[in-house]
Amino acid sequence: MPPRTRSFVSFVLLAATALLWVAGCGYTWAEAGGVLGRVAVRTPRNDSTEAGLELVVADALRREVMRRAGAQLVEDPSRADWVVSGRVLPVRVVPASLSPVVLTLEYQLTLILDLRAHAPDGREVAGTPRDMTESELYLSSSDVEAERKNRGEALQRVSRQLAARFLDQLGEEDGA
Repeated sequence: MPPRTRSFVSFVLLAATALLWVAGCGYTWAEAGGVLGRVAVRTPRNDSTEAGLELVVADALRREVMRRAGAQLVEDPSRADWVVSGRVLPVRVVPASLSPVVLTLEYQLTLILDLRAHAPDGREVAGTPRDMTESELYLSSSDVEAERKNRGEALQRVSRQLAARFLDQLGEEDGA
């Protein structure tokens, strides 16, 4: 048998052995991060002064559900295993770095979400994080449009990070 064929056969045998071992030990891929099942995301209430921020947060949560294996996004809360809802708290923006010439170089934006997950019957998931906080720096600009764009991108990034963290913890609770 040529050396290349021997290597390929060895690789296939090793892969098959590994798969059989994993299947035989009772471990499943779903146990690695919990299976969320069917998830409905309600648009959170916006208690901030940022118009449309609740839509950014809801979009981040929906995209994160769709990205995960073992989770399915559903529109109808009565068909869901879990319904995610909550509210967006006021956004804090403070200068992060200053310059004597330009004044503010960067701002630190902090987003706080109060999210919860509950079953359609109203039973809340135990241990679900409530107030979750994430911060992000964004560049200041003398161009108002550029600064608005930088701020919007920072809001999207922190929304995605908080959505991922929330669903991680929800999956851990559900998988436990």
